[in-house]
This record gives sequence, structure tokens and C-alpha cells, in this order.
Amino acid sequence: MTRVRVESFTISIDGYGAGPDQDIDNPLGVGGMELHQWLFPTRTLQRSLFGNNDGTTGIDDDFAARGFNNVGAWILGRNMFGPIRGEWPDMNWKGWWGDSPPYHVPTFILTHYARPPIEMDGGTTFHFVTGGIHEALDRAREAANGMDVRIGGGANTIRQYLSAGLIDELHIAISPVLLGRGEPLFEGIDLRTLGYECVESAASEKATHIVLRREPHADE
Repeated sequence: MTRVRVESFTISIDGYGAGPDQDIDNPLGVGGMELHQWLFPTRTLQRSLFGNNDGTTGIDDDFAARGFNNVGAWILGRNMFGPIRGEWPDMNWKGWWGDSPPYHVPTFILTHYARPPIEMDGGTTFHFVTGGIHEALDRAREAANGMDVRIGGGANTIRQYLSAGLIDELHIAISPVLLGRGEPLFEGIDLRTLGYECVESAASEKATHIVLRREPHADE
């Protein structure tokens, strides 16, 4: 059965998943790169981004590796692809991640502006979805072919799927960083009422890892 998961999404102590003023020079917002000091050095991400086996192991790498297990498709908000707003001014620009993004499976971008799919090296194909979160999830489930769908972010995209009761499990990494402002993850979200409970927690030197899971109601 296909599950919908959030994995390795990092927030600050004060609850922000990205800093303010995101742009081409600050894709994660001002100060946002500090959130991911636990993730970028891991062997899993080094292998996914650069194809090498360097990098750290341990708790952080264990959680990073779990995030890629059994994932057959991704869904991303538009800012996870690039900082552009409005119509696409340059169809030759293929996103933040270079020629070989770390997804390696069909990846669906939520946007209001249509664009043809982009095939990248390493197995990633970006598909641009203009019909909202439900259309994106339907298409991602079909593409995943029985594997799980991973919601990559950003914070607003995750909030939309949470509010709709569509996420089965979330792995949140809490980084010992204060951002002050930016993109809040849980603003307006009552996780308890939505049926989530904490099923796992573990701490490393650079993050506290929390896994939340929602059990479906009998009528779902």
C-alpha cells in the first residue's frame, strides 16, 4: 500500500522550515542553510548528490537513508524547484539542483503555470502540476507504482497536505538554530486533532529527530 511520507524535513527551534527572503542566492532563505548541518555531510546525501561514498554515518545518516527507502515519486512546492514566481521566463533553466537532482524518480512540482516535463540525469523527471495538491498526489501515486510518495516541501506544501489529512508519516529534524522569522511549518495546524502521535525520537549532536504517524480512521 502506498504511503505518503515527509522525510528529513528540518525546522529551527522556533519552528521555521526556511529562513526569510528566499531568492537565487539564498534558496533556503537567509540563515536557512544552517538548518541542514546534520543532513548535508551524511553519506546518504553525499551519495545522492555527488555519487560518492564519502560522508558521515550514525544517527543522522540512518534517518537520511530511511527517507529514500521505498520512495517511488516525490511532490515538491515550486520553490523547491526554483525561486521564480509567475510565468516561466527561461525554459532552459532546470532548477536548483543541477543536472542530476537527488530525487532519481518522477517528481511532481506544484505550480500555477504549466511547463513541459524535464528529464534530468539520474532518473529524475520533473512534471509540473497546475491542478493542486490532490491532482499531484493522484499522479504521484500512479507513478510510484505501489511504492511510497515523499512530500519534499516546502513548509507551505506540507501544511496543505497535513490540513487535508493526506500525510501518513512525518520525520521532522529539529536543528539547534533560531531563525526568528521565515516559513513556519506547523502554523495553524493542530496535529493532535488530526490524529498524529509521536512514535519515535532520537537525538544526535546536530539534530533531534521526531517521527509522527497518523493512523487512519475506520471510515477512511
